[in-house]
Amino acid sequence: MTAPFTRDSRASTVHLPSGAWATVVDALCDRFVAIDRDQWLDRIARGRVLDGHGIAITPQTPYRAGLRIHYYREVADEPPIPFIETVLHVDEHLVVADKPHFLPVMPAGGFVEQTLLRRLIRRLDNPELVPLHRIDRATAGLVLFSASRSSRAAYQALFRERRIDKRYEALAPDLPALAFPLQRRSRIVAGEPFFRMRESDGTANSETRIEPIERGGDYWRYALFPLTGKKHQLRLHMAALGAPIVGDGLYPELAEQAADDYRRPLKLLAQGLAFIDPLSGQPRRFESRRVL
Repeated sequence: MTAPFTRDSRASTVHLPSGAWATVVDALCDRFVAIDRDQWLDRIARGRVLDGHGIAITPQTPYRAGLRIHYYREVADEPPIPFIETVLHVDEHLVVADKPHFLPVMPAGGFVEQTLLRRLIRRLDNPELVPLHRIDRATAGLVLFSASRSSRAAYQALFRERRIDKRYEALAPDLPALAFPLQRRSRIVAGEPFFRMRESDGTANSETRIEPIERGGDYWRYALFPLTGKKHQLRLHMAALGAPIVGDGLYPELAEQAADDYRRPLKLLAQGLAFIDPLSGQPRRFESRRVL
């Protein structure tokens, strides 16, 4: 009998919907059409698909509506990302990493092992790691991770309640006609295709303070302070002002899809994070060692 499995952040979970399937495999094949039956059977044979109790299923495990299934995402021939993260801080409760451009924070799409989370789990031997926030794959800089379930909620509340100050830096075209510091407020909603966002009419749900910190030439260096955390907020706000961030292939126009060009990263850096520690009550500040 397979030993019970303690679920960690390397596994994904699905609750099987209502349907007329005979087995769990049948349901998974219909639920995930991009993964063929032979792949599911191979994962099952290797003990990579488990039920809600952490017991490996078999090809004959009967389907039941609402059954919780844990599975490990896998990508065949996943190419390595040739940049290394820096670990800036480790303690019982927090890990702070300095992420390179092009590295995703979490498994998604064609990235599973080549993600900041999976690298840190292996490097620190801590399967309890969970990111407290995320930055785009194209963005470099600071990411905070919870290292312990016991204190996770306290640190998650910092972001939910906007009790953490975030500072970004970006390189973008000059805006000599505008008065700074500038507050950009707008309503951000889902766009087309699904991975892009857009600004829309209506009550603002996003806000960014923008300040030039180096002027001169056609491109300036800007400090960006997001007061909200909408997807692609900084990229959208800069593009809407007529100063799209250098290297941005999504805004204002969607570039033709192509392989990553490591010579031309998005010039956006999550440079600083500051907050009052919810456990100790002491101020904490972290700064990226990377430069644009």
